[in-house]
Amino acid sequence: MKIITSLEFDEYWKKTLTRREDEETEKTVKEIIQAVRSEGDKAVRRFASMFDRSSPENLEVPVSKIQSAIQALDASDPGLARALRFSAENIRRFSLAQREQLRDFEFENTPGVFTGQKVIPVERAGVYIPGGRFPLISSALMCLIPAFCAGVQEICLCSPPGDNLFPDWRILAAAGIAAEICGRLGTGFRAFSAGGAQAIAALALGTETIPCCDMVAGPGNKYIAAAKRILFGETGIDFIAGPSDILVIMEENPSIAKFSAADLAAADMLAQAEHDTDARARALVPSRAIADCLTAALEARLHKISKENISMGNIPQASLDAGGLIIVYESRNDALRIANAISPEHLELQVSNPAVWIPGLKNYGSLFTCALSGEVLGDYSSGLNHTLPTSGSARFTGGLSIRPFLKILTTLRCEVSEGYIAALETAETIAQAEGLGRHAKSAGIRLKKQ
Repeated sequence: MKIITSLEFDEYWKKTLTRREDEETEKTVKEIIQAVRSEGDKAVRRFASMFDRSSPENLEVPVSKIQSAIQALDASDPGLARALRFSAENIRRFSLAQREQLRDFEFENTPGVFTGQKVIPVERAGVYIPGGRFPLISSALMCLIPAFCAGVQEICLCSPPGDNLFPDWRILAAAGIAAEICGRLGTGFRAFSAGGAQAIAALALGTETIPCCDMVAGPGNKYIAAAKRILFGETGIDFIAGPSDILVIMEENPSIAKFSAADLAAADMLAQAEHDTDARARALVPSRAIADCLTAALEARLHKISKENISMGNIPQASLDAGGLIIVYESRNDALRIANAISPEHLELQVSNPAVWIPGLKNYGSLFTCALSGEVLGDYSSGLNHTLPTSGSARFTGGLSIRPFLKILTTLRCEVSEGYIAALETAETIAQAEGLGRHAKSAGIRLKKQ
């Protein structure tokens, strides 16, 4: 775990921002995309046999298989089933609240000139949910429910096939619960056994079995990210996600109940560090003494993980060794400057008065405004979406919501009036200045008719 002062931050951060081109990944993904473009399902199956645990002949997952997965979860782990439904309902309510903020409207911008907008969902969206050693079943809720709530007509889920030729049954169960709660199971929702860059290519380009989608959303590894980046333009995407990260801002003596701020910060930092060795856990602290206290709390928790022989115990340690960082700041303004430069995916405030900090914080995926607001609630159950911008991209985008599944389209309606005449004269004048005579003529013809 590295500890630096705010004076050292700029030089340190400049070095971390140096992008390393992964030419091998790019080359591999381009070859996969080209194969799917020319061979369709055949290429998807071939790459499945190379990279996945099985290669199904029939790529589409029957609705009955999804229904069976829900029933199996209800029977074998009712507690998890209840938790997924609780989370799904919260995500649904939050997504619908977001949808209400994006509305159709029309107003008379100037007399006789009525401008407006229509908010329309894309017709078909693709959602990718990774498999792997620890399938992120919660991501099925986070990615599907906003699409359902946006009103997308058809949603296509892709997830890698396991040993039984189908995606992980818990992912199917979670996806089914998401569809059930939104009233879409069996109605405009399809699932496919396809993983990796070939799945992204299939969703973006279409194959004999997997329909071409207007946009593709969902997390994944570097191959998924590369495929989305390369195919953007042929299809829409949510954004390019990278390794997870967190930044915790602390003050001298904040605490909650019997837990010290250092112990809470350590717990939340390790929760991010356990994702993988590329995950980044960072903290801003006001003194070296707090930095030492936080380091001790991290070491105590890491020791406990090792002692309990938790299967992923070496990953948090490796993550902290690779990129864990504690920065000692000099003032609140100093801390705000650094936090905005880092632009974290998750930003936690463990401070006594969050209200004085929040106005100065501009760049983050999600903000957790007090010690009670653990980032884990954003990951799973509060209703917030956990698919968030990483690697500093919170400078220019937010996390997954209903927004990427919607198009904001503009409309114009005119009536004869002084304002309409003025708008035509203005258009004619500007068109002539730009040398676009046919544009000017288009306005002039309408003027002559008045």
